[in-house]
Amino acid sequence: MWLIVKRRIFRVVINLIVRSLMRVEISGMDKLENAKGPTIGVSNHLGRFDAALSLGLVRRDDLIIVVAEKYRQSAFYRWMVKTLDLLFLERNEADFGTLKEVLRRLKSGGMLMIAPEGTRSHTEALLEGKPGAAFLAARSGATIIPSAVIGSEDRVVKEQLRKFRRPRVRIIVGEPFTLPPIPKTDRDAYFEECTDEIMAQIAALLPEKYRGVYATHPRVAELITLKS
Repeated sequence: MWLIVKRRIFRVVINLIVRSLMRVEISGMDKLENAKGPTIGVSNHLGRFDAALSLGLVRRDDLIIVVAEKYRQSAFYRWMVKTLDLLFLERNEADFGTLKEVLRRLKSGGMLMIAPEGTRSHTEALLEGKPGAAFLAARSGATIIPSAVIGSEDRVVKEQLRKFRRPRVRIIVGEPFTLPPIPKTDRDAYFEECTDEIMAQIAALLPEKYRGVYATHPRVAELITLKS
């Protein structure tokens, strides 16, 4: 119970900071907040504020947040991870301990928020997705909910704030979907296809300039046609 209280207090503080610095417009956030059972929210990753947007705007007490191992060097991040029961993740190696804990929390009905790219995009467009989100979704049976973040690029945010303007950030939440069962053979191909599907779902929510390496992916074009 005390953990929930701490998370809610932190969420209010982060939300106040985000709202004071940015003009945030959200479409479809209820899909994340009302989701039942194991859920993975996937999105693109443009800037440093993206994690704060997840922590501050998604009003759920069972959020699963993983923090990149490089932030272990920061006393603030170590305090935050410990206080809010977040998880550090070693991105450059198979971090089985953290993955096992994430799966446990997912199977308990939690919601994982993750950027499948694994890092901020310095091109300001989608990078190639990594298989971690697909692996966790397939192993847990989680529903996947894609979302697009637009306007949170570090460059744009800094430029606007220097001019004493609040940058406009848009968040678009897409439709939930699930992955097919893991096959007994050709699992590498399976996870590659599932990762492409996750990234295509994100790309289809984004304006063309943000779609990056998925701009010409046939599945993106198919999804855009279905939405129109």
